[in-house]
Amino acid sequence: MTDADDIFDRLQQARDQGGTSAVLELLASHLKQQGKYLELFEARKMQIRHRLGLPIDYQDAGDLDEETGRRLEEALLGACREAGEALMAAGQVREGWMYLRPLGDRALVARMLRELQPEQENIEAMIEVAFHEGVDVPLGFRLVLEHFGTCHAVTILESSSQHITRDDQRRAVAMLVAHLHAELENNLRASLANRPDAWSDHGTLAQRIARVEGLFDDHAYHIDGSHLASTVRAARLLRDDVTLRLAADLAEYGSRLAPEFQFAGEEPFVDFYPNHGLFFQASLGERVEEGLRFFRDKAQTVDARQSGTLAREVYTELLARLGRLDEAIETAAQTLRDGLSCLGFAPTLFQLSKQAGDFRRLQAVCQENNDPLGFGLALVQA
Repeated sequence: MTDADDIFDRLQQARDQGGTSAVLELLASHLKQQGKYLELFEARKMQIRHRLGLPIDYQDAGDLDEETGRRLEEALLGACREAGEALMAAGQVREGWMYLRPLGDRALVARMLRELQPEQENIEAMIEVAFHEGVDVPLGFRLVLEHFGTCHAVTILESSSQHITRDDQRRAVAMLVAHLHAELENNLRASLANRPDAWSDHGTLAQRIARVEGLFDDHAYHIDGSHLASTVRAARLLRDDVTLRLAADLAEYGSRLAPEFQFAGEEPFVDFYPNHGLFFQASLGERVEEGLRFFRDKAQTVDARQSGTLAREVYTELLARLGRLDEAIETAAQTLRDGLSCLGFAPTLFQLSKQAGDFRRLQAVCQENNDPLGFGLALVQA
């Protein structure tokens, strides 16, 4: 007779020999051994109530004294941790997250997710918890790329910008750029398999493309156009040189495509690939004066009330990246003076002032705009 078969007799014996405490301890031990973690949690709740002198079926009625309520809450959180960790380790990700969420220990959940082997049964749940719940956005996005491909990754990234942090967005975009860059390079190499001398592994991808004659003849392309455009657009967020270089390669490739694969973007990226390439290169410290002239002209001439503030914000962001904080502050201040709502692409006037250690213009703008709260914040920071 197995443990599962005789548990009922053993529970009866436990009650006769040790009472309620013995029954509940045996019940919890049995459920844990059997891997029935949802039921284990219910058994732990009964144990906790009994230990605190509450009815076994007690429901939160708000009638407990403060000390008993505190002890009950702490014990229940411990039960949540036990059940959640066990469920997560067993690959039951959604169920595990349900119990671990109340703990607020996202580092624990992230560690357990990283230790899991992605499988068909749990991959969607892992992505849901890691990416959509924000537990470990880079892990979740990597799983999307690896298991569902570029198209799904682009879609999920574009639809998630409102609920993940800017830093997590940048990490995801960096992965997307690296992934598409590698895919493009592999496709280019494959397309030139019958011309082995035409392709070199030396230099940037943009430099290698420029050395190959006839690469774009007959309207040839080597990567999905919508994936390329979406990735280049997302790459505006990047700030580290390594991935900016990859983004510049992608923009250069796009600029060489046939006219039917070019399309107009939004200001200040109307000439989509060349304008993005200039932004990436200027951010890298190349073509700096050309880039500043171009984006300054856009910031000054594009009607922000009609077309939005992106042109001003791109110029502000570029100035900040290049360490020209005084000019960035002045551009951001003018946008505030004009009463325009920003998209959040560039640093705010407060962030720029804090970085520069100079809050005078922020104070002046707040005073002009009758904003005592902002003025007070600037005054205290200064």
